[in-house]
Amino acid sequence: MTVSPQANDASPNGAPTGGRHAAGEEEQSIGQLVAAASANLSTIIQGEIALAKLELKSTVKNAGTGIGFFAAAAVLLAFSLTFGLIALAEGLHALGLWRWLSYLAVFGFLLVLIALCVVLGIRKVKRVKGPQRTIETGRDTVAYLKANTRRG
Repeated sequence: MTVSPQANDASPNGAPTGGRHAAGEEEQSIGQLVAAASANLSTIIQGEIALAKLELKSTVKNAGTGIGFFAAAAVLLAFSLTFGLIALAEGLHALGLWRWLSYLAVFGFLLVLIALCVVLGIRKVKRVKGPQRTIETGRDTVAYLKANTRRG
């Protein structure tokens, strides 16, 4: 018994369809489907990248502006400390110290603060160590590569 090629392409009511779907749509090949999916994925990825760039641009702009405000605050603080120290010296003078002694006392106080910062800074710097585990891992990697390249 021979089966005609159109027997497989019959609709449920038995009418041959000739390899086409009901509305005249042709079945796409796997290659066409993969190409369409690839194009769609590419479009989605490009959209996501564009969105990320837009968001990062706004974030970087805000971060830069914030850093500028912090820098301005630091400069203003540095200048205002001068006035605060002068006010402290004048306050000591108002309590009865000679003016020169008031300013000398403020200067001495600043020297004590500077010495304290230097001592604390030296202690912290002495605690700085190299990345020991990274160095050991690097040495192990180099030794392994040397050993395996000689055999190969």
